[in-house]
Amino acid sequence: MSSGFRGPTGTLAMVSVNLPDGSSKEFASAVSVREVAAAIGPRLAQSAIAAVVDGRVVGLDTRLPGDGSVAVRILTRKDSEALAVMRHSAAHVMARAVMRLFPGVQLAFGPTTEGGFYYDFALEHPLSESDFPAIEEEMRKIVAADEPFERIESSREDARRVCADLGQQFKVEHIEQGLAEYPTLSFYRQGEFLDLCRGPHIPSAGSIGAFKVLSVAGAYWKGDASREQLQRLYGTAFFTPQELDSYLMKIEEAKKRDHRVLGKQLDLFTISPTVGSGLILWLPKGATVRNLLETFTREELVRRGYQTVYTPNIGKVDLYKTSGHYPYYAKDMFPSLVTTEGEEFILKPMNCPHHVMIYKSRPRSYRDLPLRLAEFGTVYRYEKSGQLSGMTRVRGFTQDDAHLFCTDEQVAGEFRGCLEMTQFVLKCLGLENYRVRLGFRDPASDKYVGSAEQWERAQQAIADVCRTLGIEASEEPGEAAFYGPKADFVVTDCIGREWQLGTVQLDYNLPSESRFNLEYVGADNRMHRPVMIHRAPLGSLERFIGVLIEHFAGAFPLWLAPEQARVITVSEKSEEYGRQVEGQLREAGFRVSGDYRPEKLGSKIRDGQLELIPYMLVVGPRDAESGTVSVRDRIDGDLGAMPLAAALERLGEEVRSRRVRRTFSGDAGLGERGAKNEY
Repeated sequence: MSSGFRGPTGTLAMVSVNLPDGSSKEFASAVSVREVAAAIGPRLAQSAIAAVVDGRVVGLDTRLPGDGSVAVRILTRKDSEALAVMRHSAAHVMARAVMRLFPGVQLAFGPTTEGGFYYDFALEHPLSESDFPAIEEEMRKIVAADEPFERIESSREDARRVCADLGQQFKVEHIEQGLAEYPTLSFYRQGEFLDLCRGPHIPSAGSIGAFKVLSVAGAYWKGDASREQLQRLYGTAFFTPQELDSYLMKIEEAKKRDHRVLGKQLDLFTISPTVGSGLILWLPKGATVRNLLETFTREELVRRGYQTVYTPNIGKVDLYKTSGHYPYYAKDMFPSLVTTEGEEFILKPMNCPHHVMIYKSRPRSYRDLPLRLAEFGTVYRYEKSGQLSGMTRVRGFTQDDAHLFCTDEQVAGEFRGCLEMTQFVLKCLGLENYRVRLGFRDPASDKYVGSAEQWERAQQAIADVCRTLGIEASEEPGEAAFYGPKADFVVTDCIGREWQLGTVQLDYNLPSESRFNLEYVGADNRMHRPVMIHRAPLGSLERFIGVLIEHFAGAFPLWLAPEQARVITVSEKSEEYGRQVEGQLREAGFRVSGDYRPEKLGSKIRDGQLELIPYMLVVGPRDAESGTVSVRDRIDGDLGAMPLAAALERLGEEVRSRRVRRTFSGDAGLGERGAKNEY
């Protein structure tokens, strides 16, 4: 007798499970993912962590539908998705340990992050690093017990009652407000610990191989500064101790490279509470780096047919209502300003509507297209104070923004030009370790502007462009903005961290009839609608330079260094010759200074090393007689004496070719000589 069940027609219902290798298995009942893994093989069942079912990550206890077809991929610790599931479970283990150690803990949220996880708590005891060993020891006990994570589903009302009985008021509020539309909710139980959670989780705690409590910070309930203040405990976990050790070494290296610390040490930028949080004050050296990047980018834009424009730092609220940015993003904007005449303005949160109005300033013909408008435009976003972080998360920032207006037929060529521009900029900065992520339309969603056929053409065009450029791009359905597909450049820095930098974005929304109704006269004398492309190779200059500071550990390549060379005298007797050398360097276009203090030579050289000066030119009496300089390279050390003309040529060639020479990550200490790495 079959153990299956019969469908509405009386036939035996079967579920067909399609596996990654192209094979399939059929089951005559609504089996769990764990049972599917066991049917494939006992070794897989033993090593299974979670699964991907029809594109969604689920736990092994998830039951498949009773009939039809479903795609299943079993996840083991070798799969990247499994790490996130395990870390989510580690967050629960950490919360359980905290509740064991400290009475009266109120639980908030505990999500995973890019490098680990955190959990927000309300408790009277102020957590500090001195508590971490006790928390980790309690976590070790929980992991060693290897208790299972048990999923429990209940009605919304029962879930509310359970949380109220547990005294977990944040969970009660979240059920009443944040989860109001869900009739059924889920908990996960592990031993005495019960938490409202949608999952998924690993089968049991024993799969957590190695973990570490990292830091504690302040937070607010649901990120609202007017609500309860919480304590956010950060941690990370890996499947093996070796992976954890490698990650902790990376964290230590990141601390050495922290742009907030180096920015202060190297006099690059400052932030004044009197001026305002999240607002960067560029010091002369930092302003030099910024100006060099702007000049470099502007020159390249001119070569590529862009036209420079300038737009004001404020605009009428009606402009952003037309674009659709207001009121949907109003919470991310500064409050509006109302004039005595009753007009309402807002600090500019983005440049694109202003560039659209430049396009609309006069009638356009197909002969005008493509029209490429570029601006280093400063915009303002009201980031919450707890989210601000040096230069990488600010309230006022300048974008190397450009917007292209073109015909449908020109999209592929213009998109290619934008990608090539971004590649060129990253190459000149030594940021060649990157991947491109293509955000495409979700075929099952109706949220997108424009026809499906238009999207298909555009997506195929940009995928083809990537292939012709030799770019291995990942296609990610559902990751497009509602107004068009995009390409994101995700750069990996020299210690392995990923940063999303350059972006190229197609836009069918702003030109549409319901927004700005952009038009041009075609060759057929009829009106047509242009396609708009948003493009920013650097993105925010503040964020980009913050990333560069950390990537280079403050040791910028020669062409970008705020101070390229320093003339150092052996003694006061050589000052006259030293000033002559300094003058010739300055006449040749180098950013140079002189150290003529009556200090010991070693002390002056050490100061130059700490300030990360690329080249130091030491001069003494013999150099004055022979017209030479003794060159000290920041990377290669003492190069010996050479004619001044040869030194000028060496530095000039390095600047002209924009060579990027830096030390490896392990040798990135301030002023320390390291192994040479050239791009």
